[in-house]
Amino acid sequence: MRILIVKLGSIGDVVHTLPSLAAIRKELPDAEISWVVEDRAAEILRGNPYIDHLIEIDTHRLRREKSLPKFLRAIRWHLRVLRNYRFHAALDFQGLMKSAAIAKLAHTQTRWGFERAALREPASRILLTDTVKIPQQTHVIRKNLILATGALNIAEPDDLEFPIETSHEQVVEAESIIDSAGSGDFAILNPGGGWVTKLWHAEKFGRLADSLWEQKGLASILTTGPTEQHLAEKAAASSHSGKLFIKQSTLKGFYELAKRARVYVGGDTGPTHIAVAAGTPVVGLFGPTEWWRNGSLNADDICVERNDIDCRVDCHRRTCSKWICMDSDVDAVVAAVEHRLTHVSVAA
Repeated sequence: MRILIVKLGSIGDVVHTLPSLAAIRKELPDAEISWVVEDRAAEILRGNPYIDHLIEIDTHRLRREKSLPKFLRAIRWHLRVLRNYRFHAALDFQGLMKSAAIAKLAHTQTRWGFERAALREPASRILLTDTVKIPQQTHVIRKNLILATGALNIAEPDDLEFPIETSHEQVVEAESIIDSAGSGDFAILNPGGGWVTKLWHAEKFGRLADSLWEQKGLASILTTGPTEQHLAEKAAASSHSGKLFIKQSTLKGFYELAKRARVYVGGDTGPTHIAVAAGTPVVGLFGPTEWWRNGSLNADDICVERNDIDCRVDCHRRTCSKWICMDSDVDAVVAAVEHRLTHVSVAA
C-alpha cells in the first residue's frame, strides 16, 4: 500500500504528526510511506527510517513567482514528482486548501481529512473523498491519530513515539554547546515564537536565568532561531549572574540538546514541541493559544498561563492592543520549574 502524508509545516505541526507516522509504520510495516512537506520544515524529517520518500516543496516560492512560464514549469515539476508514486491513499493532516489540493493533484484513490468543523479552511472539504469526526477539545496529536487510525483502519498506539533520526554530528553539536556553557546541569530557555502575541517578555528570561542559578544551581542555555537574536540580546541585558549562555543550533542538534536538559521553558513554538518529543521536562508559557490543544500530553509537564484576566482566552490573535495574557511573573515560572523538577526527582 502506498500512502501519502500531507503535512507541510510548521515545524511544530510536523512534530505533532510524528506519532501518527510511527503508528502507521508499526501497524503497516510493508506500506510505502511518502511525506510531502515544505522545505523550510523538512530538516526534522530528513533521514527518518519510517519514511520511504520525503517530497520537499516550496509553495511560498511558487506564490511569489511572477513569471507565468516559470510558475507553470515549477507546478509541472511538483506534479511529476507526486504522480510518480501512484498513491492508494492520501492523509491531509493540514486541513488547508493547498494541502487538500496537493493530495488531489497527486491522483490518489482516496483523500482523507478531518470533518468540515475541524478543518482550518472548511472549504477544503470539497477536495477530500472521506473524513473523520473529531471530538471537541481534542489535542492536535490525538486529532492526527484519529485521522490516521480512521483512514487506514489501524489501532491507536498505547504510547506516543516521536521518531526523529539524528546523527553523530548532531550529538557532537549538542555536547559542544553544553561544554561551552561549562555545566552539564542546565535548563533550556527559548524566548521565540511565530507570533508576537505568543512571546513572554525577553527580559524576563534573563531574570529567570538568574533565579534558576541562585535557587536551583542551574545554568541556562538560551536558544534562538536565526531571526530572534534581538530577543537573546534583551534577555542577556537583564541577566547578571553570568550563567545565561546564548546559543543557536540546528533543529536536530537542539533535539539532542533537549534530551540532556534538566528542564525546558518556552512558549507555543517549534522548539517547545521538539523538547516534548525529546522527553524533556517542560514548563510551557501559553497565552493566545491553548495548552490543551498544542501543549504537552505528559501529565507531569506544566503550563504557566494567566487565568485572572477579563479578556478573551484562547483568542488566537496575532496582534493585540492589550496583550496581558503572556505577562506572567518570573516568580510564577520559577515556582513551576521547581515543581516540575521536584516531580522528576520523586519519579526517579
